[in-house]
Amino acid sequence: MNKRYAAILIALIAAIVAMFCSRDRKRLFAHEGVVWTTEYHITYEAAHDLGDSIQLILGNLDMSVSPYNKASLISAINENKTTRTDAYLQRLLTASRVVWRESSGAFDPTVMPLVNAWGFGYKNGTLPSRAQLDSLLQFVGMDKVTLQGDSLLKQDPRVMLDFSSIAKGMACDEIGRMLVRNGAVNWLVEIGGEVMASGVNNRGTAWHVSVDMPTSEQDGNADHESAVVLTLDSGAVATSGNYRKWRIEEGNKLSHIIDPHTGDSRTGTLLSVTVVASDCMTADAWATACMVMGEENVKNMMGSRNDLGVMTISADTVSGSLIVWSNAPFANRIK
Repeated sequence: MNKRYAAILIALIAAIVAMFCSRDRKRLFAHEGVVWTTEYHITYEAAHDLGDSIQLILGNLDMSVSPYNKASLISAINENKTTRTDAYLQRLLTASRVVWRESSGAFDPTVMPLVNAWGFGYKNGTLPSRAQLDSLLQFVGMDKVTLQGDSLLKQDPRVMLDFSSIAKGMACDEIGRMLVRNGAVNWLVEIGGEVMASGVNNRGTAWHVSVDMPTSEQDGNADHESAVVLTLDSGAVATSGNYRKWRIEEGNKLSHIIDPHTGDSRTGTLLSVTVVASDCMTADAWATACMVMGEENVKNMMGSRNDLGVMTISADTVSGSLIVWSNAPFANRIK
C-alpha cells in the first residue's frame, strides 16, 4: 500500500471514529411543562434529545388512565362503555391491590364516587350529607373489581376508578424506564412533586430533593419552606398532603384526601406524608394511604418497615408548632 492510500485510509478511519464518538457523547437535556394541571421537570444526560418520547409517554398515559379526559380508556370503563383494559391499567390495578391490601383499605382507587361527591373530582359536589356518603360507600372497595385477562369486571356498574393518587408516580417510572432504554444513566423526573431519580447531577453528586414544610395557611393557599433535603441516587420520593388542595365550605375545611372506609374528607392534624421507595408508583400510593391512615397508625406500621422510608409532618393543636417524625430508612436519606 502506497503512502497516499495509507493516508486516505487513516483519515477515513479517523472520521468514522469521530462520528461514533460524537454520536455517543452525552449532553445534558432539560424539559418542563404542564400535565394533568401540574408542572413537570425532567433532567437527563443522553446522547440525543428524548423530548418526543417523553411527550408520547405522557400522552399515552393521559389517554389511558386520566378520569378527567373524557376520551380516556378509564373514562370509558367508568361509564361502562367497555371492560377492556390496557397494560397501563393492568399494572395500576395490580399495584393498587397490593397497597390496598397492606394498608387495610386506606388506599383505594374505587373512591372516585366519593371524590366526585366532595367536589374534588370531575363532577361538581359541595358538602354531601351522611346519607349520601353512606349510599356511595356500597360502591367503594377494590374487592368490587376483578381483572380477568384484559377485562375489568365490576360487581356493580356504579363502581368507578380514580388512579390520580398513583398515576403521576407511574408516569415518573415510565419515563425513567424510557431514559434507561436510551442509554441515560444520570436523570431526574419530577411530576407534581413526585420524583424518580438515578445516578448523579451535573456536579457529580447524588440528586438533592427538597421536601416542603407548610408554614402557614390563608385563603386556601399555603406558604412553604424546606423541611429536609434528601439525597437520591436511585429510587423515588412522593408526598401527599391536605395543605395544598383544600377549600372551606360552611366554615369547614375540606381536603381532597377521602377516607374510603367512612367517605369523609380527611382533615386531621396530619398535614403531609413523604414516602421513599424503589419505584415512584409505590411511593405515590403509600403517601396517600398514610394520609388516610393517620399519624399514629403510620408510626405503628412504618416504624419497623425497612423497604419504605416515611416522614410525617403534623400540627400540634396545643402549641401550634409542627411535629416532624421519620423512620430509619427515611432518616438515612437526609442530606
